[in-house]
Amino acid sequence: QVQLVESGGGLVQAGGSLRLSCAASGRTFASYTMGWFRQAPGKEREFVAAIRWSGGITYYADSVKGRFTISRDNAKNTVYLKMNSLKPEDTAVYYCAKDRAIRRPVLTGTGEQYDDWGQGTQVTVSS
Repeated sequence: QVQLVESGGGLVQAGGSLRLSCAASGRTFASYTMGWFRQAPGKEREFVAAIRWSGGITYYADSVKGRFTISRDNAKNTVYLKMNSLKPEDTAVYYCAKDRAIRRPVLTGTGEQYDDWGQGTQVTVSS
């Protein structure tokens, strides 16, 4: 089992930026697609972004496309989520997750695709 630890959350004004990081344990990080999800109070968890195990191919929810950027550094076992032009509706706990399948060729926003999850980092955007 891979351990995932998110960091970088905080309080920011609308229009501001944050960069989340997710550090993974283990030696096989580079073989797995990684994703970011979020959950706002009273709402279901929703997909935010994913990046293929090899990098270079990404997939975003429509609600964040053009504002958020997912990236990864396989040498550091870390995946990032740069969030620009933040809106109050982006307020949520953000979770990173590891794909349950090795070297999956197709990216999806389905939570069931992922089997290891971090504990989350709170992002609060004030209006």
